[in-house]
Amino acid sequence: MATTIEYIVFVCEQIKGVGTIGFKKMFGEYMVYVNDKPVLSVCDNTVFVKMLPEIKEKMKRADVGYPYDGAKEHYILDIDDADFSKDVVAILERVTPVPKPKKKSIKN
Repeated sequence: MATTIEYIVFVCEQIKGVGTIGFKKMFGEYMVYVNDKPVLSVCDNTVFVKMLPEIKEKMKRADVGYPYDGAKEHYILDIDDADFSKDVVAILERVTPVPKPKKKSIKN
């Protein structure tokens, strides 16, 4: 089951105030960006975050899962708890770099 647009809008509303929020559809699912940094993967109406040491203590009671086949295990963020989600996203935004622009290939 793919993530619904209603759910991705809800996710963005829950973390409103932590920076400039946007999302991009990728392979039928979504990536949520904060200040142009990819911080949340949303797959099957579930919010996943990378298992980074900076959030380990905060996420110690979180469920874990795989956002897609072949992915590494991720924490599942309780997006219904807006204050908690904002705290986690604020940490992730600080430690996540802005992706480097991809070089365009030149076709002859």
